Amino acid sequence: MSVRWRPMRPGDVRECVEIVAADPVSGPRYGSAITHLQSVWLRLLGWRAFRSVVFEDLGGQRPRLIGVGISAFLTEDYAHAVKGPPLFWVAPDLVRRVMAGEAPLLNDRQLQDANTSCGLRNYVWHGCTRLEDRARPEVHNSVITAFVEQHRGYFLSELLAQGEGEQQVEMILNTGGLLWSGTAGGYVVAPADNRKRLLSEPHILGLTREMALGQVGSWVGSLFIYQSPQFGLRPSEQRLLTTALEGGTDEELAEDLGISLSAVKKAWRTIYQRIAGSQPALLPDELTDERWGGKRGKEKKQRLIAYLREHPEELRPLSRKLLPRHAARWRSLPAKAAIPITAK
Repeated sequence: MSVRWRPMRPGDVRECVEIVAADPVSGPRYGSAITHLQSVWLRLLGWRAFRSVVFEDLGGQRPRLIGVGISAFLTEDYAHAVKGPPLFWVAPDLVRRVMAGEAPLLNDRQLQDANTSCGLRNYVWHGCTRLEDRARPEVHNSVITAFVEQHRGYFLSELLAQGEGEQQVEMILNTGGLLWSGTAGGYVVAPADNRKRLLSEPHILGLTREMALGQVGSWVGSLFIYQSPQFGLRPSEQRLLTTALEGGTDEELAEDLGISLSAVKKAWRTIYQRIAGSQPALLPDELTDERWGGKRGKEKKQRLIAYLREHPEELRPLSRKLLPRHAARWRSLPAKAAIPITAK
């Protein structure tokens, strides 16, 4: 595949804004706020509630940036506000609020608490690619793959979006998304003859956890299936393991994280001890014994990394204080089915 995705870097932001500004649907919605979009994204980079990736075409002599994917975990108050009335374009409103110092995104502490207790409301800010690349199947597949990898493992309660094009609207609605109706006071099935008109007026497309768990076979619905983390890893341990997932030696981890090699090795020992205490079968005694080292040490890391790829919830923000209180509730949550209303 010639298209890949990776985390957004500060040097990507200007070009990402240019892609959005040139888009015939997304660009005009910003109005004058587009002039502040670069500053806002640079300000939000590094927030754990700001999920941002870029898409690159690797087919040429050097990677070519062809798109941007951004979502944000919103405060409860703002998530309710975007559903109006009256409905409004969320993207420029987010820009204005961040510029005013009133960012309606969860801070790190709020994100930890919500992801451990009540669940998270995520707004899909952009999934925008260059027009000349949009019809390529590998671009579409990369956008979906990135979205899944960026959001699985979170305790989601609701996904929200505003369509950026006919193809995206159809994709959202065909994978279980519904249209918010203020009149009905909830999500409804979007009429087939009304879908194009959605792009010209403020609207909200979305899906709640209760509705998603009532659907079978939807990749979007699968994001709401949640398993309680078992290890209760600290943020510093999560950062090391997240970096380790990308490969690299302990020396490279130390350089990437800006810590000493001895600190990396100490962190590994602490992580192994924590895991052995909660899930001893994952790392048997013969692998956790420090006397082995060498080949056994590599096998130990490989087993842990393989487990984390299948259990991303271990690397998501959590409140160690709230975790014991809510873990039992997660295990007993029923998969309720919701019967959506059809809009008139």
